[in-house]
Amino acid sequence: MANEQLKQDIIEYSKTIGIDKIGFAAANPFAEMKARLKNQQESGFQSGFEKGTIEERTEPTLHLTEAESIIAVAIAYPAKMKERVKNVRGNRRGSFCRASWGTDYHHVVREKLELLETYIASRVPGFRSKIMVDTGELVDKAVAERAGIGWSGKNTLIITPEFGSYVYIGEMITNLPFPADEPVEDGCGDCTLCIDLCPTGALVAPGRLNAQMCLAYQTQTKGFMPDEFRQKMGNQLYGYDNCQVVCPKNRGIDHHLHPELEPDPDLVKPELLPLLTISNREFKEKFGHMAGSWRGKKPIQRNAIIALANYKEESAVDELIKLMNNDPRPVIRGTAAWAIGKIGRQDGYQAIRDAMENETDLDVIEEMEKGLAFEQVAT
Repeated sequence: MANEQLKQDIIEYSKTIGIDKIGFAAANPFAEMKARLKNQQESGFQSGFEKGTIEERTEPTLHLTEAESIIAVAIAYPAKMKERVKNVRGNRRGSFCRASWGTDYHHVVREKLELLETYIASRVPGFRSKIMVDTGELVDKAVAERAGIGWSGKNTLIITPEFGSYVYIGEMITNLPFPADEPVEDGCGDCTLCIDLCPTGALVAPGRLNAQMCLAYQTQTKGFMPDEFRQKMGNQLYGYDNCQVVCPKNRGIDHHLHPELEPDPDLVKPELLPLLTISNREFKEKFGHMAGSWRGKKPIQRNAIIALANYKEESAVDELIKLMNNDPRPVIRGTAAWAIGKIGRQDGYQAIRDAMENETDLDVIEEMEKGLAFEQVAT
């Protein structure tokens, strides 16, 4: 086939621009994924962050009319920090999941795909393509699986033989008919650790996720966090990757191949108290380059309050009282009131009662009542 040599040249070029794995797949509709997405929709398991209709998510020709093949890529990211920061009483820290370490992967993967796109265009007159990285309509994992990047694990993540599930993936739909690669054989076997250890039961079956129950999803919502998730959140500020950490296929996996993906310990494990009063400008300057900043500071601040409550960090109570009394956002006021009660410092309960006299938002008042309920438990 004429494009066999071009395919090999693309593979060789991809190595020079920091693409860790590349695969080629036909651009046929993803019929099995379409059925799964319909099932997810009917079950109410979608997160609401998905982009596009089910057809747009599974039919490549809706994005490039003359689509013939799809090139999938994977970029490996670190699983461990080279330097650690202390997380101690009086100076508690929160945590961003590994997928938010370093520079926002959307930019990193897209830049590499754009370099690949430019290279192919220089070789083939009339070349046409469409790049997608996570925020595009196509289901990245379905493309990566078909292209032989890895198999779809029971934790719903793509697992590669070389890098485990610690990879970012993206794809390029093309109008060139490349020889397709073979899918990777499923390597999960009878292991169910990710399902067994999911703290909320969000993994309802192998490879099936109720996104509404997933802690990674809950960290990204902007309203009041449902009570049943707050304790389970621990100190998570964004994302949740326990289903990766427990996976045997990730044991011993830790690749540091891209400087731009290296974590800054003070950013991925930030001090919690300063987050409570950080301005929009400061937040953007400090965290704006990270994938975990995409929902803005409000969910991060709410999660920081919950983390302080889970730590029962008494040194945070004075700042939480200020938030409860003065913050214009009901979610922050109410969550602060709940946290004050959970931490359990005696003057905090009186502060909640005083604030309740001036509070008019019913949701905030309900959170204040939850906070005061801790007093009865304590006594």
